[in-house]
Amino acid sequence: MKRNNLRDLCPYPGRLLILIALAASTMFAGCKKDQANLQSNTTPGITVPTESTDLSFATLPTKNEALVAMQVYNNRFYNQYGTYGPSFKAYYWKDEGHTGRMDFWTQQEAIEMLIDAYDVNPSTDFKDKIQYLYNGVRDGYGTLWTSNIYNDDVVWGALMCVRAWKITNDGGQLDMAKNNFNMMWNRAWNTSVNGGGLFWTTANNTKNTCVNAPAAICALLLYQATGDVAYRDKAKLIMDWMISKLYVASTGEVKGAINNSGVITEGPLSYTQGTFIGACDLMRAPYPSGGYLATGSKAMDYARTNLCITSGGILKDENGNADTQGMKSIFARWACRFVKNTGTVSNYGAWLDNNAGQAWSIRNSRGLMWNIWGTRTAETNRNAFETTGGVAMMNGVYLYR
Repeated sequence: MKRNNLRDLCPYPGRLLILIALAASTMFAGCKKDQANLQSNTTPGITVPTESTDLSFATLPTKNEALVAMQVYNNRFYNQYGTYGPSFKAYYWKDEGHTGRMDFWTQQEAIEMLIDAYDVNPSTDFKDKIQYLYNGVRDGYGTLWTSNIYNDDVVWGALMCVRAWKITNDGGQLDMAKNNFNMMWNRAWNTSVNGGGLFWTTANNTKNTCVNAPAAICALLLYQATGDVAYRDKAKLIMDWMISKLYVASTGEVKGAINNSGVITEGPLSYTQGTFIGACDLMRAPYPSGGYLATGSKAMDYARTNLCITSGGILKDENGNADTQGMKSIFARWACRFVKNTGTVSNYGAWLDNNAGQAWSIRNSRGLMWNIWGTRTAETNRNAFETTGGVAMMNGVYLYR
């Protein structure tokens, strides 16, 4: 969620495509680059594109290029820093300068991006890294995040854990997902203000899509994992409330937040629109007569028309602050799954494909893609969150292709 200055309160710190020649021997996931050469290094096997001026006809990257994009990301940001019991622990650096680890919520999203890449190009390397990164979260923040005032942070972490569990079958991951979701629910769900919904923070001032929509997704994944209908029922409570208070049925827009006086205080962003779409997708199975296909499709239509630079074109930059820079990765994750699971590729596939192509077309000499998809990525020190969107979109399209 956009933090603005509130992040300071948080206890967790912070197209023209040329065919590339893939030199696999140079892609050592996790290799550490010499910081002194950070500005001038060129990643072998990556051909640098010219600056894009046409945002409508980017060439779709190959599935192998989606793999390369994830490997490049790991090369620049992955840090394995020690042992964790019989295993290892790792985190993602927050930038290429290696000035510290990503903050709590952006770290979860980077790990989810790696989970996305594993789903498309499974490998022992990716599976191991998911485990080690999870260990790094445990090591850095413990197993229960009660001191984090941001309920959405807790949800992002729990969501990462339950998705990781589906790959590794590590019961500790499932337990961490359940325990943190339950803790968050107990302190955040409220019916006395605006009739329901989860509060964004422990200050209980606003109820935001950034916590409610991913919480519905997390609850449904926990229901799938455990068979506990209480999670399914919680997801239904959340979605009923969101549709009544934050969803605009006539347009498909999902508002970002409502305050305790019932006033909408935030408009739509790609990640809130995307997680609402993802929740609609997952709601279809337990509630087949709930109209969630139509609702999710309407929300997809809104994103394609209104959250792009031009209608049906490239997603907006969302470059306002450090928290918004990686939000397109979250949209990509859930929008692409919606298209796969609902069989709507004929409607949305070309649009999402074009976004993947455009993102890859603006990579820099090191193969990184920032969030400003109309301009070639700068060669200067890039941060880890702003460079997640292109990777997630490139891998996401191969869920339905």
